[in-house]
Formats: sequence, C-alpha cells, structure tokens
Amino acid sequence: MAMVKTVGVSKAFGDLQVLKEVSLEVVQQEVVCIIGPSGAGKSTYLRSLNRLEKIDQGKIYIEDTLLFDCVDGVNRVKMTPHERNTALLEVGMVFQRFNLFPHKTVMENVMLAPVHVRKVPVKEARDKAAALLERVGLEDKTCAYPAQLSGGQQQRVAIARALAMEPKIMLFDEPTSALDPELVGEVLAVMKGLATAGMTMLVVTHEMGFAREVADQVVFMFEGSILESGPPSTLFTNPVHDRTRQFLQSVL
Repeated sequence: MAMVKTVGVSKAFGDLQVLKEVSLEVVQQEVVCIIGPSGAGKSTYLRSLNRLEKIDQGKIYIEDTLLFDCVDGVNRVKMTPHERNTALLEVGMVFQRFNLFPHKTVMENVMLAPVHVRKVPVKEARDKAAALLERVGLEDKTCAYPAQLSGGQQQRVAIARALAMEPKIMLFDEPTSALDPELVGEVLAVMKGLATAGMTMLVVTHEMGFAREVADQVVFMFEGSILESGPPSTLFTNPVHDRTRQFLQSVL
C-alpha cells in the first residue's frame, strides 16, 4: 500500500517556483532518501506532506486517502478539519532543529502530545515514553532538561517524541545537519534501527553513507523537480543525469 503519494505537487514563494510537479510514492515499510543540493526544494516538499507548507497545485495522499487536491492554492477535498488532522496524526516528523520544550523534562517532552492530542492516560503515556527513551538509548535522561543534553541526545529525544504518537510514517528533515560531526552517528543508528523494524520513512539527508546503506529508493531533486530516482546501488554507481553525477562527485 502507498503510505505517501504525491501527484504533480507544485509550490511557489512569490516568483520563486520551489516545487515543480513533484510526483512520488512511498510504499509500506519502504525507506526513501531525498538528496540534492541546497535550494532543490527537498525540505519544502517534506513540509508539504503534513501541511506545514500549503501547496499551490497537486494531490497528496496519506495511506491511500486523498487529503489535498489543490488548484491555484485551493484544496478541493471536502473534509472536516478533524478528519484531516486525524489522518495527519499518522505522519510523524523530526526536524533539523530539535524543537523541544526547554522548560520540560525529557519525559515530559515525550509524554506531552500523546496525553493532550491522543488523550492517552498519563500512566500509559509515561510507560510508553519510558520504553521509547530506552529504545533510543536515553533511559537515564528522563529527568534531564534539554539544555543538559548534547545535540545528538536532544535529537534522539525528538525522535522518541515523534514515535510516541505511534505514527505509521516518519518524515526526517535533515535530522543530523545541526549536529557536531561526532554526534551524527548516534542519531543515524536510531534511524537505522527504525528502518530495520519496518518503519516507513521519508528522509531528506546529506548523509550519503546512510542513504546508500539504508534506503530502498534514493531520489535526487534539483531546482524543484525530481531529476531521477532508483535503488542506491544504481543511483550512486550509475546515475543517468550529468547533474546527479556532478552532485555525487562533490559530496562523496
């Protein structure tokens, strides 16, 4: 089943066309990595999937449900806000910046959304948060505050927080780009574990080693369009387009 599907998604900021008819499908348990130079539209595309950016044209499906069918910025899908928000709860997202609440402990950060959005009982949410923090290797940091953690630890808390909502799809927007190099590995290790466990993942990344090792499909974006895509064994060793080849030569 297609967990995420877009058809002809376009988006402009004023005169700047940042997405140009982007069509992509991510099936259940698939890991898709989006690579490309800065300004290619990668993050904007990811943010359009959960309505952080409103698209101008195109269709967006989540779990085969059409949520957005936009023409000239107007969504033609007749759906109540509650129905749309419920569907979007299946999509978890991890950002470049960790966006943790600084005045709340690690445990409180992870518990907050399940209790207030999904109405999970507090004890159940606490038990789930404890299990997730153990999963990301932070079971000893439950009472710490974000300022007391390294960047890598904060990002692992952000991953646990997203997982606490029990999403079926995880979006990662350059999750290691704000980290010191020596902290990147600990975050990628958690992401590899999620992939191994069968989580459907769409990852915007500059980590070519991760994309080569973990992705089922790699997508190369350039100037708002998907220039080419394929399994990492093909795209990294025998890219079709000169622009893809140039990019890979510059980053590998």
